[in-house]
Amino acid sequence: MRVLVTGGAGFIGSFLTERLVEMGFDVVVIDNLSSGGDLNRLKDVIDRVRFIKDDLKSPSNPGAFQGVDTVFHLAANPEVRVSVTEPRIHFDENVLVTFNVLELSRKYGGVKTVVYASSSTVYGDAKTIPTPEDHPIQPISVYGAAKAAGEVMCGTYARLYGINCVILRYANIVGPRLRHGVVYDLLMKLKKNPEELEVLGDGTQEKSYLYITDTISATLMAWEYAVKNGGIYTYNIGNWDSISVRDIVSIVIRASGFNPRINYKPATPDGRGGWPGDVKRMLLSIDKIVREVGWRPSMSSREAIELTAKSLVKEIGVRDDEGISP
Repeated sequence: MRVLVTGGAGFIGSFLTERLVEMGFDVVVIDNLSSGGDLNRLKDVIDRVRFIKDDLKSPSNPGAFQGVDTVFHLAANPEVRVSVTEPRIHFDENVLVTFNVLELSRKYGGVKTVVYASSSTVYGDAKTIPTPEDHPIQPISVYGAAKAAGEVMCGTYARLYGINCVILRYANIVGPRLRHGVVYDLLMKLKKNPEELEVLGDGTQEKSYLYITDTISATLMAWEYAVKNGGIYTYNIGNWDSISVRDIVSIVIRASGFNPRINYKPATPDGRGGWPGDVKRMLLSIDKIVREVGWRPSMSSREAIELTAKSLVKEIGVRDDEGISP
């Protein structure tokens, strides 16, 4: 079976690509190597995939979709804060790209299944915690709105053209190779100035985190379920629990070995959030995927953050005394 991974040099995409290669699939990767894409992430499997550098905002190689059975669509700009200040970027890189991927799947590939990487941000400030899949979609960021638009397009293409559609609403995904989000941002600030740490928000924001290996397991199990049964499926991909920013700060500081002054910096009218569009509390209900697919996470949000912090301290060279140059 030939599968195609858009954004396959990204954080989640690279781990997914590695796993698909290990499983024996013929894997095509498309990435424009921006928005976090890094070919070095694929160094262990690059000789066993067909890598195509292409910008899916204006794709120049539609033939890459020919003969593809499944498209895992992960290509996107993941920076929620950027979507607030530069919404056009997220329209182009998240909405337009998703439309183009669906069109190429329809026109050139005879694709049977599309797996779409959506986000917990589609719910906005959810009124029900844990949040089930049937909760109203009310995003408070352009990023969330763009992901919601992609969901609607995927579902519509599935109904019109008979494609299986798997929509995965990811919580905050963490692990090695991560180059965005709270853990990475905090460590980069400490690398620059070990004496003081600025934290966006008042620290009471509380969200769910899932380790990358659990994420890949959930993604593949949901895909296999959809291929076997056919149809359109939407699943939350998250954890049973959540963790506060204050606790994350403590974990990151402990992993770094520094002892900085902490400066909390709220930037929303209620004095809690770190930026406009920042969801204050996020905990997804994963009952549906546990019940239907049989997947469940292997570690808690805290364990995921702790492992990630330890990995990133070494990867990005936070400390000179570890023998790693900054």
